[in-house]
Amino acid sequence: MTQTRAARRPLVPATLLVALITALITALLAPGRASAASLQEVTGFGSNPGALRMFRYVPAGLPAGRPVVVALHGCTQDAAGYGTGSGWIQLADRWGFSVVLPQQQSANNLSNCFDWFQSGDIERGQGEAASVAQMVDRQLADVSGDAARVYVTGLSAGGAMTAVMMAAYPEKFAAGGIAAGLPYGCAQAAGSPYVCMYVGATQTPKQWGDRVRAARPGYGGPWPTLTVFQGSADYTVKPVNMTDLMKQWTDVHGADQTADVSDTVAGYPHQVFRDPAGDPVVETYSITGMGHGQPVDPGSGAEQCGTAGSYILDVDLCAAYRLGRAWGLG
Repeated sequence: MTQTRAARRPLVPATLLVALITALITALLAPGRASAASLQEVTGFGSNPGALRMFRYVPAGLPAGRPVVVALHGCTQDAAGYGTGSGWIQLADRWGFSVVLPQQQSANNLSNCFDWFQSGDIERGQGEAASVAQMVDRQLADVSGDAARVYVTGLSAGGAMTAVMMAAYPEKFAAGGIAAGLPYGCAQAAGSPYVCMYVGATQTPKQWGDRVRAARPGYGGPWPTLTVFQGSADYTVKPVNMTDLMKQWTDVHGADQTADVSDTVAGYPHQVFRDPAGDPVVETYSITGMGHGQPVDPGSGAEQCGTAGSYILDVDLCAAYRLGRAWGLG
């Protein structure tokens, strides 16, 4: 996204200025009101082999031992815009957790997409995946966060990079949430990122699962659980990718591909897949009629969050809220 220069505004009338100052003082002196936090950039978080930027949001007065959410923006987006638009910053204030917001640089990708299709950026210890892992370590150390409650989520290319982090660094994440993303190793399986996006890759559940297991050889678990949100009218990342994500992560968890729960949430088809122990390991939301983007539900209601914008779509269901509830953040 590009920013436009703000137009010069007329001077504020004196009477209005007095009223604004009075209202501001009243708000600041209101009992029980915490001072607002702001987005901060963090430098020196490690060797940063992927040359990413690290931003974070820490609510004012956040105590130690709170969860951490890593939120990865989509193409043409940035950390601040995605953090606000998706609703994660809003929920961080509401529920009390910190947010890590990695940001791509145009020197790495002209469209500011995370490079989920490049082998050198999706393998453990290399490239962008290693940079995001280093951000997690820095955040946990700085805020004394709960290492057992770290979650990763993202939109589109950020959703695909979410699958990368779950596969390459499963010990760091309790769960992941993907909006309009793709399974781990999809570009390599399909032979092209575009074939993966528009057609999908032909893989069995075991072949999909093997790609994840190969990303962290010898790892015995536990693996992160997964929730996926996908628009049925998405022509940028076709809905087959949600099906492939389900196949990949049910196989990783030793579950079958038959849903144990099929119902509707906010009027949209919703499914839950359980492992042999009966625990939910994969959850899917098919957003009927939605195109390519992050589902949000702007407003002040208990289940509402987010701000509509480019690739941030008002569909009366806020993905961040649903993820936060599933992860026990609320």
